[in-house]
Amino acid sequence: MQIDSIDRKILDLLASDSALTSERVGERIGLSPSATHRRIKALEESGLILGYAARLSRAARGNPATVYVQVTLVDQRRETMEAFEAALATVKLVAEAHLMSGAYDYLVKTDIPEGDSFERVHRDVLTALPGVHRLVTYFSIRAIVGGC
Repeated sequence: MQIDSIDRKILDLLASDSALTSERVGERIGLSPSATHRRIKALEESGLILGYAARLSRAARGNPATVYVQVTLVDQRRETMEAFEAALATVKLVAEAHLMSGAYDYLVKTDIPEGDSFERVHRDVLTALPGVHRLVTYFSIRAIVGGC
């Protein structure tokens, strides 16, 4: 789908506040609610808008500790990576995971709920994933940009 400057404005507005109505978005970009609604539907149907979600505060999420983990696998064969990725996708504590270039294979962002320990997660969850060779862990002190 080709997008124009109006579509880009709609995407930017919804990215910053997905609860905006078609009427409110239309007011901000100078379109009628019905025209705005049609454009939003087209963006959804094209796959440019994947869904809508609420951003929860840290308190609502149980005041989790944010921990970043660099994961190095035993090798980079397709089977090893696919097994790791499939198993990782089932771990509820994983907030994000990225295949990386460079010195390690994956960067995994975990949110460890208050009352749980990273030691348990490290020992019982992350090291038990298939193909894991090495984990390097970094604890976030606080978010500067983008965190709740």
